[in-house]
Amino acid sequence: MTSKNVYHTSIWEEEAEADNPFATKAAYCHGYDVYGDLLGKASWVQYLFMMFKGHKPSAFQASLLENLAVAFANCGPRDHSVRAAMNGGVGGSVAAGSLMAALAVGAGQYGGAHEVYHCVSLWNICGQDVESWARSVTDMQENHQEDIWLAMEHAPGFDPNGVSCPGIVLDTLNILAESSEAASLKWLKENCKVLEETFKCPLALTGVAGAAFHDLGFTAQEAEMLFLIFRLPGAAVHALEQQKLGWKKFPFVGDMIHLENDPGFMGMPQIKGVNL
Repeated sequence: MTSKNVYHTSIWEEEAEADNPFATKAAYCHGYDVYGDLLGKASWVQYLFMMFKGHKPSAFQASLLENLAVAFANCGPRDHSVRAAMNGGVGGSVAAGSLMAALAVGAGQYGGAHEVYHCVSLWNICGQDVESWARSVTDMQENHQEDIWLAMEHAPGFDPNGVSCPGIVLDTLNILAESSEAASLKWLKENCKVLEETFKCPLALTGVAGAAFHDLGFTAQEAEMLFLIFRLPGAAVHALEQQKLGWKKFPFVGDMIHLENDPGFMGMPQIKGVNL
């Protein structure tokens, strides 16, 4: 008798061990034998691309995805998601807690993964037409039907608080444009100044990421997921570092907390100016 409670997937297939139906003898991802054909032969980004797209990447796709992953592997403490993980680490959170903090804070529409989602969506709609970009961004802001996300308050992919395009943004755009055989990154590099004048703010890393994901053929939803994944390594190492350094060396905390008594008093430590 076959159970009706089955998972449906075209991505994954497994063969069970003869003596244990809960143990896997062989696993296939989009038809590739993961532990027989891929392990030891495919790189991480090649496998990552294949998981999302169902086929192995071309040489240019693998190179572009590799460079994109390096660019966002550690966005540094200026990045909101990295700082969220640092707060988790210095506060003594478990590893998963720090990473979940990074995911939550890095998911939004200001420098976050959903902003990249909007960028890729705009590439699909506007292509290489500056006027279409201007119209579509205006429409996105004025005719938004609110759901879990509020309306965008700035042009996706551009920094509303920026003054000029940061060096790392230009460096990333130049390198990725060189490694891409598609048109989006090259067009963005050539028309960056025009777009900045149109939106009255400089290009941001999210804008570069959006163009790269579009060149790679990822959907907006796939790009959003990958952008979240790519920033986790930096969040992890900064959380671990702050966990070792401790709260006394952490900004906005160490200089403001002064214990007046034994932290173990009545099981409830008291902090000057704060009742816990």
